[in-house]
Amino acid sequence: MIEYIRGSIADLSPTMAVLDANGVGYGLNITLNTYTAIQGLGGDVKLYVYESIREDAYVLWGFATKAERELFLLLTSVSGVGGQSARVILSGFTPAELCDAINRGDERLLKSAKGIGLKTAQRIIVELKDKIVGLGLDVAVQAPGQQPLSAAHKEVQDEAVAALTMLGFSPAPSQKAVVGILRAEPDASVERVIKLALKML
Repeated sequence: MIEYIRGSIADLSPTMAVLDANGVGYGLNITLNTYTAIQGLGGDVKLYVYESIREDAYVLWGFATKAERELFLLLTSVSGVGGQSARVILSGFTPAELCDAINRGDERLLKSAKGIGLKTAQRIIVELKDKIVGLGLDVAVQAPGQQPLSAAHKEVQDEAVAALTMLGFSPAPSQKAVVGILRAEPDASVERVIKLALKML
């Protein structure tokens, strides 16, 4: 099993990245989000890999983050969603936006992705809502270069998100707002974080 490939970009398009790793060129199908993340990067690029092995094809999929790969696997576990459909969905939404849409049960937004009908959108919501929470994928994805929050900040973050959720706000946008506030004001108390988040949500 290939976990990731690190190499220089030999060729890049919005749907395909060719990474040269020790003289071997690996062609990986990518989403628009991954394309945006690695476009213009110099030096080595690291893409997380999913291998799709069928009788008639051996396909590599590449992702800039583990969260995007996890969402791809969850999407393809839903009946009626294949690799191409999952790529279209993940090209139209960031992982955080997709998780938010699933959490809110926004079938109209999911249906806006090309090739996704109402029934498929409903299946995605029903089958994945609990899974993305269980795997922690309902959290806004950390941007490259950002430092993870400290243990103390994590405690404040968790308390604030729990309070906002109890107040009726969806977990994903609450999490995104709270993380943004803590990055801007690392010493903010739980109360202040909640008050600021209420103005943003």
